[in-house]
Amino acid sequence: MSELVCYCFSYTSDDIEQDVIQNGKSTIFERIMNEKKAGGCQCAEKNPKGR
Repeated sequence: MSELVCYCFSYTSDDIEQDVIQNGKSTIFERIMNEKKAGGCQCAEKNPKGR
């Protein structure tokens, strides 16, 4: 099982690896940042580390 990296949007380390393979870079970070700006991030509540 792949490590969960983003608790808000359920991205795993495998998702990021596949994203890089498919796109030559990770577009996941950009998607996370756009969601965060739109108020869709809930890291403090969903991530056990609180961030």
